[in-house]
Amino acid sequence: MDLSQELLAKLDSLRAALSGLTAEEGLRRLAQEFNGSIAFSSSLGIEDQLITHYIFENNLPIRVFTLDTGRLFNESYTLLHKTNNHYGKKIEVYFPKHEAVEQLVNEKGPMSFYNSIDDRKQCCYIRKVEPLNRALEGVQIWVTGIRAEQSGARQDLQLLEWDEGHQLIKYNPLLDFTLDEVRAAVKALHIPYNPLHDKGFVSIGCAPCTRAILEGEDFRAGRWWWEDNSKKECGLHAR
Repeated sequence: MDLSQELLAKLDSLRAALSGLTAEEGLRRLAQEFNGSIAFSSSLGIEDQLITHYIFENNLPIRVFTLDTGRLFNESYTLLHKTNNHYGKKIEVYFPKHEAVEQLVNEKGPMSFYNSIDDRKQCCYIRKVEPLNRALEGVQIWVTGIRAEQSGARQDLQLLEWDEGHQLIKYNPLLDFTLDEVRAAVKALHIPYNPLHDKGFVSIGCAPCTRAILEGEDFRAGRWWWEDNSKKECGLHAR
């Protein structure tokens, strides 16, 4: 039995072990068993700041990394700096391969993602998906900040699920949290967060592809707003 088969075979027992645990307790439980092969991918969004707090404050042996696409908001870079200083720890940063970015921009221009869904997905792949794949090499448990209410495509996710593409287990500790619950926890724990969240941004990605949403709009309306709202994903969490 290879490693991926062993992991898949553990899934049910891990689900039972995490049943009834808080997000913080679940992270601690998985960090103990998968020390050295568990990592958290942070987008620096408010959900991810809460998970980062749980990891850093408890000195859990979980690698925390983020993807710098080269197109982030200035507020995101400031938050990365503040978070590192706040906890006295470093969030690892992964960049896209410069050759691929140079070729894309030289061939299609700096705003090709507005041209078509295929062009947008190409940009997302170069700037986000490929760096993520490198960051997840050797990882058995991938921790994410996904919440079920973020989009219709995430309603049927589970706390622990098998990621076939990366051949690992994905853990979504905040899956059942509401945005209000996340905000309340961040406020109570004095966790630094992106000020764009106070200006209508519920999801913060690349600057050209993210906007604030209006009251009553779908959560994902602020991402790639020129596309059809249904199942908009960048490819990081493809199923």
